Amino acid sequence: MKRRGKALTFVPTEIHVSTVDDDKGVLGILSIKTTEGLLDIALDVQAADAILNAVSSIKAKLDPA
Repeated sequence: MKRRGKALTFVPTEIHVSTVDDDKGVLGILSIKTTEGLLDIALDVQAADAILNAVSSIKAKLDPA
């Protein structure tokens, strides 16, 4: 599948975090309200660590001081 055009930018307008319990343990929920709608992401420990590392890498590039 080829992309025909550039994807629109999703601008975050609100960010909320919460946790939920299921039969396998606790999951983190990252809810991001954007200009295009709501994005809910369920995170286990490994996914949360991966996102934390990615955001840290981005932040280091934005603020090199």
